[in-house]
Amino acid sequence: MNSWQHSPIFKFFASVRVTVTVLLTLAATSVIGTVIPQNQATEAYVQTYGRNLFRLFSVLDMFDMYHSWWFQLLLVLLTINIFICSLDRLPAVWKIVVKPPGFKPSRFQNASCQRQVAISSPGQAQSLLEKALSRNIGRVRLEQARDGYFLWSEKGRWTRLGVYVVHLSVVFLLAGGLIGSFWGFDGAVNITEGETAKTIQLNNSGKSIPLDFEIRCDKFSVSFYDSGAPSEYRSTLTILEKGTPVLTRDIIVNDPLRYKGINLFQSSYGNLPSQNLVLSFTSRATGMEYKEKIAPGLTVTLPEGLGSFTITAFNREHQFKGHAIGEAFVGKLTPPNGDPVEVVLPVKFPSFDRMRKGEVVVAIAETETRYYTGLQVTSDPGVWVVYTGFLLMIAGCIVTFFMSHQQICIEAQIDGKICSVTIRGIANKNKIDIQRKIDAIAAEVAQTENQSKQSSLS
Repeated sequence: MNSWQHSPIFKFFASVRVTVTVLLTLAATSVIGTVIPQNQATEAYVQTYGRNLFRLFSVLDMFDMYHSWWFQLLLVLLTINIFICSLDRLPAVWKIVVKPPGFKPSRFQNASCQRQVAISSPGQAQSLLEKALSRNIGRVRLEQARDGYFLWSEKGRWTRLGVYVVHLSVVFLLAGGLIGSFWGFDGAVNITEGETAKTIQLNNSGKSIPLDFEIRCDKFSVSFYDSGAPSEYRSTLTILEKGTPVLTRDIIVNDPLRYKGINLFQSSYGNLPSQNLVLSFTSRATGMEYKEKIAPGLTVTLPEGLGSFTITAFNREHQFKGHAIGEAFVGKLTPPNGDPVEVVLPVKFPSFDRMRKGEVVVAIAETETRYYTGLQVTSDPGVWVVYTGFLLMIAGCIVTFFMSHQQICIEAQIDGKICSVTIRGIANKNKIDIQRKIDAIAAEVAQTENQSKQSSLS
């Protein structure tokens, strides 16, 4: 054992107790992360837990625990622990793999997997046994004995490293998770048709971060089922580098655009109040209808001295006397003599203002729907490290559970015209397979022996 393996720090991290403790702590904290909703609004947490608990949980990063310093520290401890445990046990196994111990018949004496056969032609026995052993295991080695000889073969020495490949895969998975936790992000951005965005808002903190490129929404389209539910919404996005378009692509749900390691997912959509409204103003006195183009916040003067009108607000779910009437513009009608009057203009009910019975009836004559696309923007630089870990995990599990280091020793004792053969095998796991191979060698030898006897009789 090397001197560094005697150090207290090495012994601490090489301890299985540390592994169990960290794993149980991770499991317990993961339950907490499931019970406490993550990355919610501050108001929701205060309402649920009260201000005192909210402050405590905030200090402990309980509302974003998978990015908290202590959770990341646990992952680092587990990564170091797995690495050190493997490093502590690997040298002995590595010696077996690269420099196997010499052949010792005594190692096979107590083998539980064995068969015995007899060969009546000792002169042909060695060649027969070598062929059978080579077909089932591999290269055969010969060791002479006083009253006979030993044949020995092995395969799969390298499979002893399978468990360390699994350990390495876990290290890759943890390292990939840490890389994503430290340098990755998950955010969102809403972009109106024809407009461009260069910053996104992080989901876990609400902070805005800039991107290295710009995203422009060239077009947004949505189709609906007969029930009114959206069947598909599609965004045409263009990526711009220093104002120059470099990539244009349509995205839909579950079909993201990927650029420079950043993923743009179609996650939502919505509509904005029209910037170009055409309103109709009908005079009850003369019956004349006048149309005026107006934008929110602007004031137009009405004909016939009927006063002026201004769009003051837009509500997505307007409440009118306790009833929801959907999207509606709210305006202010100011007559020449009198106080201003609030006018509600629901988008779905153009003649709604007739119920007001004023001198002027206001209605929406024309409007345009302006959509914005809601994008989920994610980046995980550790994803390829995680993928590598998964591949190593699969390979390591295949080697660990379905392959083994197998050794077979055939002892041949010659007594006159009879060669007594004992076939023994050992394996570090999967004893059923080594027994099957021993049975196959014994059956092949017995079959050849029977054929030889029948040939001699004929």
